[in-house]
Amino acid sequence: MILTIAAGWYLSGLLQEQALRAYHKADAPDLVATLTGDHKVRLSPAPGRSPGSSWQTSGTFGLVWDGGYGQVTDIVERGSDFVVRIFKPIAGSLGTDVSARIDGLAFPTDPMVGLGLPFEDTQVAGPDGPLPAWYIDAPGDNWAILVHGQNATRREMLRILPEIHGAGLKALVVTYRNDEGAPASADHLLHYGETEWRDIDAAANYAFAHGASRLVLIGNSMGGAIVMSWLHNSEHAGDVSAVILDAPVLNFDATVRFRAPGYAPGFVISMGEWIASWRFDVHWDKVDYLRYANELEAPILIFHGTADTHTPIDASEKLSAMRPDIVTLVRTDGAGHVRSWNADPMTYEAAVREFLAAEARP
Repeated sequence: MILTIAAGWYLSGLLQEQALRAYHKADAPDLVATLTGDHKVRLSPAPGRSPGSSWQTSGTFGLVWDGGYGQVTDIVERGSDFVVRIFKPIAGSLGTDVSARIDGLAFPTDPMVGLGLPFEDTQVAGPDGPLPAWYIDAPGDNWAILVHGQNATRREMLRILPEIHGAGLKALVVTYRNDEGAPASADHLLHYGETEWRDIDAAANYAFAHGASRLVLIGNSMGGAIVMSWLHNSEHAGDVSAVILDAPVLNFDATVRFRAPGYAPGFVISMGEWIASWRFDVHWDKVDYLRYANELEAPILIFHGTADTHTPIDASEKLSAMRPDIVTLVRTDGAGHVRSWNADPMTYEAAVREFLAAEARP
């Protein structure tokens, strides 16, 4: 029993570090990039570094270097330790043997720099203080509230923003507690919607105070959990016309078990979760949003990659099976966590446009 408790304590610490702790640290460069002409870039691992797979994975990604940003798309040449990809500069200039890294968020800085969309910096009056937000105007009276994932930034939502704007939705790209520039919670921990939903409720109040008639809620990963919690808790849930989720955390327990070390037996994971509930105030029943599936009313579009190693696609499939009347699940073959857009932007964007045209109406 003592060994089980000790192992459970260790796993609860892993849970804190990998899932609950709020942190904001930029990834270090792990590639060498060289512009080869004709809108192409050669990428190879930096000496002594082991970059992830995205640099040699088909799709659309950002490329970041000191003072610059661009996009890489099709792979036109492969070698044993390099690839050559189509390259589109967005900011700055790329030279030879430049330290760089791949960025899954694919667009830099803000809506204007990344997309050419004019925006306003604004603040939402959150329960614990002002929450920075981007506001993007559009002709309609419907608003979209866009919620990023675990320890990400508003920039994560730039991939879907053009389709939101194109649908005539005013957009509010929000922050929430423990984000950079936002108030910190007392424990500095992430709670997967149990507490953060109140910040999204403040954003909804902001939208209605500024003339919104209906809302579209959009959430990525943990942002999907926050949206689901908001739908369960908010008095405004009936004012939602549509929901879009990308690799959502629909059951935090299932996500933790999915990512638990392979050497940990189930009873040790259960002990770790029990200890975490005491150490970090995790209420496992409240962050199982599948329990509330029967309450859902608005149509939901879910994207989930079949190669997601962070959030199990099983949970999205379960919600789709529980509520086939309102849930449309788009499985993206081979896509990783929140990488459905990256794997196939055209298919992703077409699905969003079709969904919003059908559902996001007053």
